[in-house]
Amino acid sequence: SVKYTSDNLESFIGIPKYKRTQRDNAAECGVVSGLAWTSVGGEMLEVEAVALEGTGKLELTGNLGDVMKESVRAALTYLRSRREKFGLAPDFYSKNDIHIHFPEGAVPKDGPSAGITTATALISAFTGMPVPKSIAMTGEISIRGCVLPIGGLKEKTMAAYREGVTTVIIPAENKPDLKDIDPVVREGLNFVFASNMDEVAAVVFGDMLNQSAGDKKSASAHLSQDHAPAKRIRQ
Repeated sequence: SVKYTSDNLESFIGIPKYKRTQRDNAAECGVVSGLAWTSVGGEMLEVEAVALEGTGKLELTGNLGDVMKESVRAALTYLRSRREKFGLAPDFYSKNDIHIHFPEGAVPKDGPSAGITTATALISAFTGMPVPKSIAMTGEISIRGCVLPIGGLKEKTMAAYREGVTTVIIPAENKPDLKDIDPVVREGLNFVFASNMDEVAAVVFGDMLNQSAGDKKSASAHLSQDHAPAKRIRQ
C-alpha cells in the first residue's frame, strides 16, 4: 500500500503550483494590509506607499483600473484636508513625490474598496508611524474622509482569518452583513466599525497619532523661533 504524507506528497503530485505569500509580521511604515474580493474568493494584499523628495508627482503602479486610481486620489485629497491633524506641513504634498504600489502587478485590480487602506498607507508614509500587521481593512473613502460600504465582506473576512489577522476595520454601514459571515470567522476576528477616516487612524495608530502630531508641531515652533526672519518657514 502507498501512504501519503505531507513529507512525500510532492514526489507524487509535483511541486505546488500556487504558493501563499510569506508575510513579514513586523510593523512597517507605508505598508497596510487590505482585503480584496476575487472570482475565486477573498484575498489579502499589501498596499505600499513611499514619500520621496520631489515636486508633487503621484506614481501609481500595480495594474490599476480607473476606479482604483480615483480612489487613491480621493485618499490623498483627504490627507491634504486633514494635514494639521497629522502634523504635516502645508506644502507636504508639493515637496514630495508619492509612489503607491499594489503588488502582483500581473493581476488587474479595480474598485473603490482599497480607499481607507490607501489613506492609511499615505498617513504612515508621511508621518513615519508604522502599521501593525495584525490589522487589515476594507472600505471606500470620500474626499471628506467618509468611509463608505463595500461588497464581498464574507470572502474578504475569510481571507483575513486565513492570514492570521486579528482585527478587521470595515465600514459601519456593513455591520448588518456580519450575519452572513462564517461563525468561526466572526468569532475569530475583532471587527471595528468606522464611519470616517479619522476613526480608522485612531484605531491603527492609537497614541502614536497624538505624539507624532505634537512632536512635529513642537519642531515647527522651535524652527520658527530660531529662524524668525526666514519667510520660507510656514506654520
